[in-house]
Amino acid sequence: MIATLRRVLVEAVALTVSAAVFLGPLLFIFFMAGKTTQEAGGMGFSAPATFDQYLPNVVAVVQQSNYLLIRAFVNSVMITVLSIVILVVVSGMAGFILDRRLSRVTKIANLFVLLGIMIPPSVITTIWVLQGVGLFKTLIGLVLVEVALAFPFAVILFRAFMVTVPREMDEAAVMEGCSGWTMYLKVIFPLLKSVSATVTVLNSVHIFNDFVNPLYFLPGAQNATLQLTLFNFISRYSTQWNLLFTDVLLLTIPPFVLFLFFNKKIVAGMVAGAIKS
Repeated sequence: MIATLRRVLVEAVALTVSAAVFLGPLLFIFFMAGKTTQEAGGMGFSAPATFDQYLPNVVAVVQQSNYLLIRAFVNSVMITVLSIVILVVVSGMAGFILDRRLSRVTKIANLFVLLGIMIPPSVITTIWVLQGVGLFKTLIGLVLVEVALAFPFAVILFRAFMVTVPREMDEAAVMEGCSGWTMYLKVIFPLLKSVSATVTVLNSVHIFNDFVNPLYFLPGAQNATLQLTLFNFISRYSTQWNLLFTDVLLLTIPPFVLFLFFNKKIVAGMVAGAIKS
């Protein structure tokens, strides 16, 4: 009985602390985004007097700088979608090859994949390379940078999941006359849904919220992303906290919704292959 009470007490304390750490900031942002400038000036953790101010605050933020937020949202979505499509396709094929072909070349490739995680990227060198190929200050250039940075970890996830796919399926596909490319697209890739969802959600949230890479590799007002608009709004709304937190709320909604719907897929993809590997 005492052990049960202790366990319940520990669980209650853990849930309370988790709620305070994770839900507290979200509630604070939500409350501040619905206040007037005078109410938000006190920076108090309290609900707004009325909920009529949310729409005017959203309209004011969206209309700033000739609808810069909408343009930045389009840029962020384009960068995220292109990066994820390329990342899933390329890293999935790389994980398949590294798991199925055990040779000296794949061992060297595995070493480079691990080095890609351990060695930090060089900003100056990357800018020099992008300038050399004419992709500096372009969306495609930033997409390639995002893919390159996320590639090593994605390959490790795909390779770990490939352990759960029986090699007999490869042999059966070859006996049916499938080429390597056809076998991967029609037999292997449809089985990678959970790990593909994991790679998609984790990297979508990271790329969508990325601030440093767009700042370095995609400068210019016409190329602004959502996180860069937030950086600009901090100075513009330094005395209008309600508008600043409205912008933060708008930037938080897409990743939150994405994570909410795919959280089970994330867990399934992360633990896939853990037992056999």
